[in-house]
Amino acid sequence: MNGPMGVAPTEGGPPPNPLQPLARRVQVLLDKSTPHTLYRWLALTAVLILYAIRVYLLKGFYIVTYALGIYNLNLLLGFLSPQVNPELEGPTLPSKSDEEFRPFVRRLPEFKFWWSSLKALLMGFTATFFPMFDVPVFWPILLLYWFILFFVTMKRQIMHMIKYRYVPFSFGKKSYGKNGKAAAKSNK
Repeated sequence: MNGPMGVAPTEGGPPPNPLQPLARRVQVLLDKSTPHTLYRWLALTAVLILYAIRVYLLKGFYIVTYALGIYNLNLLLGFLSPQVNPELEGPTLPSKSDEEFRPFVRRLPEFKFWWSSLKALLMGFTATFFPMFDVPVFWPILLLYWFILFFVTMKRQIMHMIKYRYVPFSFGKKSYGKNGKAAAKSNK
């Protein structure tokens, strides 16, 4: 005999989760969206624009927006940072041209960066429907503080990149052809 949602109950085990079919469907959609990087980021941009329009029209929820900005800044730092910290575990990236090539491995992969940003943005969008999250603040101070935090953090991250000689992006790097000679990639 089947229980609710067509799931057979198990004897002696935990009760079945009624949200499991929904979670599976979401996971299937995520798996199908993995190779479509451009479309995923365009969808995130569309949700971000809708969120910005909603906050602008409501003229509120600045503290929610500030929290989203800080969270996404933290995600960006994870995306730009190497998985192994050279300061703590020694330099693992090649620092001389005769050393072995080691690829750049991110602390936060691109897909997780996108998915975490989307979930946070949807949570922030949901928060705009509840007036208890509309805390009155002077938004220009929050904006100024966020920009100061962004520039100080990015300066520190860029200095870290220069010190340990890594570039977290693939454009502009050498690519090797069939004859083994290095040739710069073209972005055309």
